[in-house]
Amino acid sequence: MKKSMVISSPLGNIRLVSEDDYLLACLFTEDHESNDSSSSFLLEVKDQLDAYFRGDLRIFDIQVGIGGTDFQKAVWMEINKIPFGSTATYQEIAKALGKPKSVRAVGMANRSNPLLIVIPCHRIIAQSGELRGYAGGLWRKLKLLQHESRDKPGNPYSLGF
Repeated sequence: MKKSMVISSPLGNIRLVSEDDYLLACLFTEDHESNDSSSSFLLEVKDQLDAYFRGDLRIFDIQVGIGGTDFQKAVWMEINKIPFGSTATYQEIAKALGKPKSVRAVGMANRSNPLLIVIPCHRIIAQSGELRGYAGGLWRKLKLLQHESRDKPGNPYSLGF
């Protein structure tokens, strides 16, 4: 049975959706309603997100259950390899997948990521270094990059929340 909870974060409300202790969605929302605040799994996800925003957590330990095409899943798995505080380009992801001409497809898969923050699609930037596309809004992407790079001298995103 699917369960859902809305939590607050420094970047706005986030809707968490789970089924059988697998996180299915972590998306920014304008909703304030929280349906299943008694779910111990969703409370654990909330705790990990809170720790992330405090700067105490860099790698999530959450079971995820994601749909999508095989290509989307491959992109998301590659994105998940990008370390905290680092970025990669759409081109680098395409090359890592052995499909160097699939840059636009990587961008589309990135946009379809249902697990924002947990699968860190905000760490993907354009070849030029520009911030492009983020389902949660470019201002949130910038804030997440600033948060993750606040301890890295010389990093162009080195401001915090």
